[in-house]
This record gives sequence, C-alpha cells and structure tokens, in this order.
Amino acid sequence: MELTQLEYFLEVARMEHLTRAAESLSVTQPALSHSISKLEVELGVPLFERKGRNLQINRYGTMFAKRVETILKEVERGKQEIEEYSNPDSGVIHLSYLNILGVDFIPHLIREYQQANPKITFKLTQGDKGLILDRIETGDSDLMITSERPVDDTYEWLSILSLPLFLIVSSQHPLANQESISLKEITGEPFVGLKKNCSLKDSLLARVHHMNFTLVSTYDAEDLPTVAGFVSAGLGVSVLPKTAGLELNGLRWIKIEEKGWVWEVGLHYKKNRFLSPAAQKFVSYMQEKFN
Repeated sequence: MELTQLEYFLEVARMEHLTRAAESLSVTQPALSHSISKLEVELGVPLFERKGRNLQINRYGTMFAKRVETILKEVERGKQEIEEYSNPDSGVIHLSYLNILGVDFIPHLIREYQQANPKITFKLTQGDKGLILDRIETGDSDLMITSERPVDDTYEWLSILSLPLFLIVSSQHPLANQESISLKEITGEPFVGLKKNCSLKDSLLARVHHMNFTLVSTYDAEDLPTVAGFVSAGLGVSVLPKTAGLELNGLRWIKIEEKGWVWEVGLHYKKNRFLSPAAQKFVSYMQEKFN
C-alpha cells in the first residue's frame, strides 16, 4: 500500500466518478481504475459500488476513508514540521558542547547568531567529551563544539579558539608570585588532574610525556571548575585555560614558558551525514567568523 494509492482512493471517494477524479489527479482513467482495484485486492473487500463510470462508496469504503483522511493529514503535518524544522532561516540546530564552554563562549555565540537569525532555535546539550561525542555518533546532535580534534577522517573539524594554558596555584603557594615557569619546576608537586572523560586530560598527558617528566596526581576531578576549586583550596597545582568560570578567588595564573601549551576548541561534525539547511547555514557562519 502506497501513499499515492491512498490519495487516489480519497479523491475517488470524494467525487464518486472515475473520469472526474482522474482529471483532478492528472492521471489516466485506466491507471486510476487499476490503482483502486489493486487497493481493494490488498484490503480484501470492495470499497465502491460500481455503476458504469459512476462509483458509490460503500460502508467499507466509508470506514477506510476516515482512517485515510487522518493518515494523509498526519503526513502533511509531518512534511510541514520538517520544513519548519530544517528551514535555514527558521529551523532548529542541535548543538552539543563541553560543559565549561557554557559559562561564556556558547551563550555569546548563540546570542550573536540569533541577533542576525532571530527565528532560529537551538536545542543544546552540554556535557563531558564522551557524552557529547555520543550525541554526534547517534545523530541526536548535528554539531559539536569540543576541545579534541577528531581521530579519523570521518569528521570535519573547524578550529575556532586557541587559548594559552596556564599553571594555576593557590595564592599561598611558594610559586604564586612567579610570572612565568617551566613545567619541569613542578615535578613532584601534588597535581589536581581530570577524570577520563575530559579531553584536556589527554592533551596534558601527551604533552607531559613528551617532556619526559611525571605528575604526582593527588585528585582526579570530574570537570574543570572542580579542578580550579581544589587548587584554590591549596590541595595541589594544575594546568587550565583562563576562561570564564575558572577564575576563582585565591588562584594565581602563571604563564608556561614551554611552547605549544594551548587549549584548542573547534567545531566537530560528521562528514557524510545529512545536515539540515539550518545547520549548514550555521556551519557557513562559523567558517566565515573563525577562518
């Protein structure tokens, strides 16, 4: 059973005349007659009483027509919803992002975009790197803003931020008055680290390994604000980007002398997955803004 058959049936039911219904549908009368007959065979009952080219809908046809009207209305409503949802000027963009970006960067980005595109709606998900990557993998989000480059070529990546990383210590720490530091000087210091679902952890471990020294991990926090809180309380030192939400009282931010200690943030999305016109327009905006 096809939607076209249902549309044909409903038009014949309204007109109760094959020729006029065929003209209304812009199909030939034999094709329309064949479609109705095929539908009746599939249902196992006649839908009309035939009187030459005139047809009179019977009780089976009347019962079926009520359901078909509902079906076709729902299909049309669904088409309208998809059009509204994906329209580049009034659609919905599903965006996932790292928790820390929700303090400052994401709100300002959305405000700026909606000022130019006031009818656009964002459906937002924030979380750690594992959660937001899952949203992209399952197709529940169109786009992701994260701090970890894709590991394979199935994703597109657009770099949008590159922030310096700082050594953070409490204001009471012996290193608190230094303006810059080589990270080798913190060998043996209690270090406040991150649990596995934070992309900054992988970046830090790779850099530390490259420098051939070890960190004495004292605590592993769930997120970056917690790291800042532990350091502020004097429970260790750490390395963080200087972003809104992390600049707590009692912290000192010390410039790292080694090169390459930066926190990169980028737009991340599947290459071969369908992107709605609304999402495509947002990607183009990001490319123009940050390239």
